[in-house]
Amino acid sequence: MKRNQPCIRLSIIRNLAVMNPGCAAEQHAWRELKDGWRPLYGDVDKIGVAIEWHDFSTNHSFNWGRTFHPRSLEFCLNLSGHGAVGRDGRSRSDYFPGNSGYYAVADEPLPASRQAGDHHQFVTLEFSREHLQRQFVQSESDLEPEIRRIIFGDKNETVVAPTRPMTIQQRGVVASLAEPPVAKAAQILWYQSKALELMAHFLFAPKDPEFFCMRHKRLARERVERVKEVLARDLANPPTLEMIGQEVGCSPFYLSRIFSREVGLTIPQYLRNLRMERAAELLRTGRYNVTEAATEVGYSSLSHFSKAFCETIGCCPVLYPVAKNVILDR
Repeated sequence: MKRNQPCIRLSIIRNLAVMNPGCAAEQHAWRELKDGWRPLYGDVDKIGVAIEWHDFSTNHSFNWGRTFHPRSLEFCLNLSGHGAVGRDGRSRSDYFPGNSGYYAVADEPLPASRQAGDHHQFVTLEFSREHLQRQFVQSESDLEPEIRRIIFGDKNETVVAPTRPMTIQQRGVVASLAEPPVAKAAQILWYQSKALELMAHFLFAPKDPEFFCMRHKRLARERVERVKEVLARDLANPPTLEMIGQEVGCSPFYLSRIFSREVGLTIPQYLRNLRMERAAELLRTGRYNVTEAATEVGYSSLSHFSKAFCETIGCCPVLYPVAKNVILDR
């Protein structure tokens, strides 16, 4: 054990050297957004890897591409806000809330932007291609094929991959990054582990690849769960079907079809149930009258609210607080 201790100490010292990461070029690019950029771990130029947290609003379109590193591979996990990477046409990907994707940057700048007026919140995981080549020279064949081509291909090319909905596991990792559940002295090691975990999610081909139909069903379920999250976010001002489709990354028609198949209700029917269940919760507290509960869940017409409540909950909203044994027919 003692023979290994100097190596361990050297590794820790090297890690402490990246406690304040972020290269000068990036710092300049993000300066106009003040505290909107927060480097969490690493430095692409010094150690070949970095994790960064972004949380900002802007009144004008932000030139996101200025923050990209030449000869790098960057993954973006987009929590909120709309962005775009690449040029119009086949080489462009749009980032909607809840989506993730990657882009490989060559020597030439890659155009990218963040939409004005949005609250942008996203995480990036950045690698230099040289770093990845060193890391995976012994396991090249295990990499996801497109990633392998980017890292070990003969050409240093620009690649913009299509976005896809984040998985539940990826959401869990991202949600923990802003507030690490460890002591400050341990955060560097913790962020290292998260970087490795995200690498495992993105870089490697699955050990047991899914059949196409199984993957298709899994993506449909994930999209349906995402729709439920979006609908529950603001019951008083629900998004349109087109807006939901943009958030989850598919057409409104396809989204309606898979939602009805998975849930057994149309999206409007499910939304109405959510609203009525929330209204029932408010009425049970005794702090809201019927009019206030209706307004809280987005109904301006008391008659429409009463009809929907009666059909969903099984009794008139005026009588509901005292109807203790009413069972919601789901």
